[in-house]
Amino acid sequence: MSAPWLDDAVFYQIYSQSFRDTDGDGIGDFQGIVEKLDYVYDLGFNAIWINPCFESPFRDAGYDVSDYLRCASRYGTNDDLKRLMAEVHARGMHVLLDLVPGHTSIDHPWFKASMRADANEFTDRYIWTDSVWKPPAGMASLTGISQRDGSCAVNFFSHQPALNYGFYQVSESWQQPTDAPGPQSTIAAIEDVMRFWLTAGCDGFRVDMAGSLVKADSDSLGTIAVWQQVRAFLNEEFPQAAMVSEWGEPAKSLEAGFDMDFVLQFGPSHYLDLFRVDEPFFSSRGRGDASAFVKTYLESRRSVDGRGLICVPSGNHDMDRLARRLQGDELKIAFAFLLTMPGAPFVYYGDEIGMRYVGGIFSVEGGYDRCCSRTPMQWNGEKNAGFSTADAGDLYLPIDPEGDRPTVEGQLVDSDSLLNTVRALTEVRHAHPALQARGDIEFLSEGYPLVYVRAEVGANRAERLLVAINPADAERSFPCDLVPGACVYALNGTMRRDGSSIVVPAQSASVCLL
Repeated sequence: MSAPWLDDAVFYQIYSQSFRDTDGDGIGDFQGIVEKLDYVYDLGFNAIWINPCFESPFRDAGYDVSDYLRCASRYGTNDDLKRLMAEVHARGMHVLLDLVPGHTSIDHPWFKASMRADANEFTDRYIWTDSVWKPPAGMASLTGISQRDGSCAVNFFSHQPALNYGFYQVSESWQQPTDAPGPQSTIAAIEDVMRFWLTAGCDGFRVDMAGSLVKADSDSLGTIAVWQQVRAFLNEEFPQAAMVSEWGEPAKSLEAGFDMDFVLQFGPSHYLDLFRVDEPFFSSRGRGDASAFVKTYLESRRSVDGRGLICVPSGNHDMDRLARRLQGDELKIAFAFLLTMPGAPFVYYGDEIGMRYVGGIFSVEGGYDRCCSRTPMQWNGEKNAGFSTADAGDLYLPIDPEGDRPTVEGQLVDSDSLLNTVRALTEVRHAHPALQARGDIEFLSEGYPLVYVRAEVGANRAERLLVAINPADAERSFPCDLVPGACVYALNGTMRRDGSSIVVPAQSASVCLL
């Protein structure tokens, strides 16, 4: 059973370096998050996920950790983070920190110790072959970098050596099974990291590359077993702590003990069909196709049999901005979908105002094309859009240069804005148990319109709601015996019965009682 506080959680993802800079160095910081917590809360978000904020050389924007137990000075101190978490809790909100368990930076003391030729506590903390002339087959590696004779596997970038959780199928003398002392000491070390921050005040973790730990593990059985071991530790010491996985295969991640898995841009989900293909389903052109997404989504729900949650996010720091292919009412209708689906929604900072994918940016901290979705938050019409008082050339990334760039200030006073649409949708979600994380879902139509019934779970199943979404620029209908009752939310009109069908207006979204 997942953490109870997730039942009505609506998350806001904060990319710290791009959110709000309060000391004028051009990089966002913890105090900037504190200053904007009321904004996040007032929009209806009651939980936040903060991207990695630990000590790092920042060759991969903090996903190359050099000290798991110390905050990066550019954001603030450990005490500053503790104060931030206390401010979150004072508002009745929760906070997830980003845990990177699969690899570290080459600058981490663990890795420096593991490079020594003499055997020591960290010799088996990483995956090393037994000869510099023998790199690990099928894996990228660091070779010829140390006194130690061997090559070290890396997970992605060459500066991210892979931590050793063992091999599910051992085929070489240098490979270790998951129950060997080396992999078990790695698990214990990551548990110590989790214990440290949970004791300090965080409510759980979003876990980076959660499915990648054990190698030679084609069915993920070894990795599942590792996370079940971690989950047992949490259940004993921190039973309210939540774990959300970047895995993309709910049947595996939820069996592994995660509370929730993201539907992502990779994997079998067909998530991209909705928002990020040439003809996305939520385009007003009405040429998209959501059927493959619905099929795989329902298959995933059946496979987990009520265990844990599945989340459909607006995006994240690794994806194109939602507004790259959707504009205007298309974005509003996309949010009507995101905020009426089961699981706990995650909204990437700036998506609530339609921030754009800003092309033509040189790579910063290993972002490459991802930098175009990581530009500073646009708060107002002042210098640097209110993000920072620094000179423009000193900003972490450049601000959207367009004169009509959306801002929080501009959208707060516009009752018809995307921001106020998101606020109205979170309010409806919080008010109706059927729309929350554990509510049931039954799809009645998978095309235009997209129609589903959300139902409150439990013995009474007291509340049932009909959701009808039509992104297309023409009215659509579908045969249905149900009779919509009072409308609790409507965007651009509400569904209506016409004989044996329900008609859904063009570019509309509505939610009615049943």
